[in-house]
Amino acid sequence: MAGHKIYSMSFASVYPHYIKKAEKKQRTKTEVDEIIRWLTGYSQEELEGQLGKGTDFETFFAEAPGPNPARTSIKGVICGVRVEEIEEPTMQEIRRLDKLIDELAKGKPMQKILRTQ
Repeated sequence: MAGHKIYSMSFASVYPHYIKKAEKKQRTKTEVDEIIRWLTGYSQEELEGQLGKGTDFETFFAEAPGPNPARTSIKGVICGVRVEEIEEPTMQEIRRLDKLIDELAKGKPMQKILRTQ
């Protein structure tokens, strides 16, 4: 399956692209980190540790200390596929994160991105 190639990519190699995408739209690294922490349950220190280790996507999500139960409310289309219909768990987590970063870049307020409103 073509998607498996992304699993072996290091999360740290893609992370700067999330930051760049956000900053292009006057959003911040702090907001990107908040989204990642909300989604996964990592503390900032744990997130930075995973980035420093070069953890791959599959391990990054498998080791997430507290995947947010509200992440199942992330719905919509990303890369032409409905997030809620993706059957493979790791790919679904990757696309959930992609969707949240897209929402950030589109100017949504953090409360809506983090499903608190």
